[in-house]
Amino acid sequence: MERRTVGATALAVGAVGLGCMPMNWAYSASRQRGEESVRAVHRALDLGASLLDTADMYGPFTNELLLGRVLSRRRSDAFVSTKVGLLVGDQHIVANGRPGYVRRACDASLRRLQTDVIDLYQLHRADPEIPVEETWGAMAELVRAGKVRALGLCAVGARSARRPGARLHDATIRQLERVQQVFPVSAVQAELSVWSPEALRTLLPWCVTRGVGFLAAMPLGNGFLTGTLTPGQGFEPEDLRARHPRFTAEMMAANQPIVAGLRRIAARHGDEVTPAQVALAWVLAQGRHVVPVPGTKQERWVTQNAGAAQLRLTAEDLAEVCALPAAQGSWE
Repeated sequence: MERRTVGATALAVGAVGLGCMPMNWAYSASRQRGEESVRAVHRALDLGASLLDTADMYGPFTNELLLGRVLSRRRSDAFVSTKVGLLVGDQHIVANGRPGYVRRACDASLRRLQTDVIDLYQLHRADPEIPVEETWGAMAELVRAGKVRALGLCAVGARSARRPGARLHDATIRQLERVQQVFPVSAVQAELSVWSPEALRTLLPWCVTRGVGFLAAMPLGNGFLTGTLTPGQGFEPEDLRARHPRFTAEMMAANQPIVAGLRRIAARHGDEVTPAQVALAWVLAQGRHVVPVPGTKQERWVTQNAGAAQLRLTAEDLAEVCALPAAQGSWE
């Protein structure tokens, strides 16, 4: 697989990564099977999809434990990205950016992942009670201690920290400007997909001008852009899509023209090319500093996603994607 670099430290990863969250968190609990997920991680590494993206809150903790089973045997094949800063309770999630907590959380993640070093340690969310510079400073200490190689920041959520009239990523850019004064940011993770292209306006250009890598979260639109979901199919109660405005039966039906457009482009490239691969190829085409991180827990989808790294969209294809209708349904 083509290799891409993350940040000024030039950490090399496969062009397509693997989002591990669905293996233990947020999607279809009845279909979460540990052994199947372990096989999916091995398949990703076999194909060169080396970036494994997790977080201590996924599970919580069980996702890191699952990856540790693979990393204990294949650490040299993997680029490990995990996150800190969110605590999961019975009915809520809260931020914790206290320096002492960050240090303890890193040590716990290292134990669960069965590794001596985390390649990319990301701040999941800033704690509103703690200056973000203090949290970032504690994370920088972990780099100097050799426990972490590079630091990253996850974008503020679409429903968080929005001022009247502000653009989607203004709050994230304000945080980035602050922490960059403390220690270099190597990567930013934010949603970017055919149906959620907002990062192209301000956040991605910010990263480009500063040599910061960009991890594209949810590049397949939480599965919608694969074309495998049926409007009105329903989701399990704990599945995040059960509460997402774009996954009501009405909105899924209204957004079918987006999938139809991806199918048309795929057909021009061959019978084996899928809408999902076109969606990922579009993300890859946004720049060599961009690494899509599609989430899955099945080997077959890992294989399909990795294949997108070989797909080269033409100027006509890219123009057709740009002309697709905007997605309906929003958190706003």
